[in-house]
Amino acid sequence: MPAYTTAQIRNVALVGHAGAGKTSLFEALLYAGGAITTQGSVERGNTVSDYDPMERERQHSIGSSIASIDHAGIHVNLIDTPGYPDFRGKTLSALAAIETCAIVVNADNGIEHSTSRMMEYAKARRLCRLLIVNKMDHEDNDLEMLVEQLRETFGNECLPINLPAKGRSAVVNCFANPSGESDFSSVADAHQRIIDQVVEINEDVMGHYLEEGEEGLSGQELHDAFEQCLREGHLVPICFVSARSGAGVKELLDLFETLMPNPAEANPPLFTKGSGADAEPFRTEPDAGKHFVADVFKIINDPFVGKLSVFRIYQGTVRKDTQLFIDDGKKPFKVGHLFKLKGKDHVEIDAAIPGDIAAVAKIEEIHFDAVLHDSHDEDEIRLKPINFPQPMFGLAIEPATRGQEQKLANALGRLSEEDPCFRIEHHKELNETVIRGLGELHLRVMLERMKERYGVEVITRPPRIAYRETISANADGHHRHKKQTGGAGQFGEVYLRVEPLSRGAGFEFVDEVKGGTIPGQFLPAIEKGVRMALEQGAVAGYQIHDVRVIVYDGKYHPVDSKEVAFVSAGKKAFMDAVSKARPMVLEPIVNLDVTVPTEHMGDITSGLATKRARINGTDSARGNELIIKAQVPLAEISEYSNELKAVTAGRGRYSIELSHYEAVPGNVQKQLVDAYKPKHEED
Repeated sequence: MPAYTTAQIRNVALVGHAGAGKTSLFEALLYAGGAITTQGSVERGNTVSDYDPMERERQHSIGSSIASIDHAGIHVNLIDTPGYPDFRGKTLSALAAIETCAIVVNADNGIEHSTSRMMEYAKARRLCRLLIVNKMDHEDNDLEMLVEQLRETFGNECLPINLPAKGRSAVVNCFANPSGESDFSSVADAHQRIIDQVVEINEDVMGHYLEEGEEGLSGQELHDAFEQCLREGHLVPICFVSARSGAGVKELLDLFETLMPNPAEANPPLFTKGSGADAEPFRTEPDAGKHFVADVFKIINDPFVGKLSVFRIYQGTVRKDTQLFIDDGKKPFKVGHLFKLKGKDHVEIDAAIPGDIAAVAKIEEIHFDAVLHDSHDEDEIRLKPINFPQPMFGLAIEPATRGQEQKLANALGRLSEEDPCFRIEHHKELNETVIRGLGELHLRVMLERMKERYGVEVITRPPRIAYRETISANADGHHRHKKQTGGAGQFGEVYLRVEPLSRGAGFEFVDEVKGGTIPGQFLPAIEKGVRMALEQGAVAGYQIHDVRVIVYDGKYHPVDSKEVAFVSAGKKAFMDAVSKARPMVLEPIVNLDVTVPTEHMGDITSGLATKRARINGTDSARGNELIIKAQVPLAEISEYSNELKAVTAGRGRYSIELSHYEAVPGNVQKQLVDAYKPKHEED
């Protein structure tokens, strides 16, 4: 068994904008905690977390990395995450494994796009949040103003728990040391604000405080109230560090030990048991003696060890030779080797306990977000899914060398196992494979990795936009399929009705046949034909969505009626109905955030106006920057990255997320329909 208990574990992820210094802080914490003997640097390419050759070449993180620190009686599982929005899937995956989300802020740049997004994501997951201001030793930044900006942006619950001191070469603990001196502000005032914030969370504690002052509060009372504040988002501590000089790093480790929650003190994980509407909340307990429950939050395809599945344990104990089930599977697997991770290195262990993070190797059936358990009592347990951004940026690909189609498919499968925001789409009607990610950089990195790791090169081109079709009115359709070739014939006749559904409702198939005019065994064939038509599209060759199909009448022949006849009749009756139901083409609309220097605002907004964009407003960003918020058709910004670079000389950046689908303008629909007709007529 481990030398530590669940109460001694702290699970912390370092998140934040690119360039905030997360990897450097990760390295500094490992060094301060004695996990490494030499502190590496991003510039020298010798950090524990950025071990991938591509990360070292680019000098920024691409994936998350895990290492542990045993220091002052605690065991810290520390996760370093990427800061670029293109790799946000890897960052968000880590949130499923932690209690404390440490948002690292670059003191030079202040609040950036990813700072705000990660604060939102962490709050939505009910995680304890900690704001870490890095690069405090840079003399040109205004730390006092930054604290005010953090409070204005994220709320008055953001309070400094330590402050820079001794010319930014050290920090003073405002919570424990009200009489210290800092480089700015009053330590006593900062201490009082924290105490006031903490005691008001609990009526009993508040009563003791009002009657007897701070001296009347026991250490346990204050600790419990502090933990409650963290759990309920009533307090977000701000602390200061310099990963480069080491100032504040040891104090940050002490903060993990004394104030941040262990797995038993944090908000319970959001598990459910059951499926669909019958799913009910399921409470795990961090008890080593109970049935084992863990969630897989990371997959690594290691060239030496093979497939590594990294999981967070919520209940029970796992040992070598433990038999575990995957999700609702009936066949267990045996744990052969159990590991703790330290960057690229894997340290074999005998057992792991509740709250800990560990990994198993070479179990191909395990997938991201799988629940591992040792009893069928825990079947149908799921952790609340992470709200990942939709991968909208796409490239159509094909192997550069003929005959490598299977090798390409295998490589894509391995890559998609590791990244929940890397998607593969196969469009049969177009004979096109499309990869989708969170941006151009995301896909470029994935293709480079595929070449280096699996030896597969591809040719890329822009994909077709993922338009959809739907209907806007009710209509009836009919088709009689009759075929006589001398022997047994084919016969099937179908009457059906189509009705539009609300956006996102999908497809419904309803049987309202009366009197046996169509025997029940042929209804699946009719549905099969309808589904074939849904995939094929009706007017422009795109999938049809949000439609109800009601089959209400038809005819059959006792000899000639066969499944194939009703497949054809169902498909053509559906197409007949759709043609009368005012079909329309829908296009994906994305939320677009463009961050640019203020002098480029006019150029950007006028450019977006030519792209059928709706400008929703602007937000102030750090320094001389604005964030322009808009909604725009995805088709209009397929090459926006290059355009933005040209307009802003590389100083602009943008992010997109799918918002919704809406009908295209009439002229655009005509273009799409006209482009489809020649190919459709050839087919």
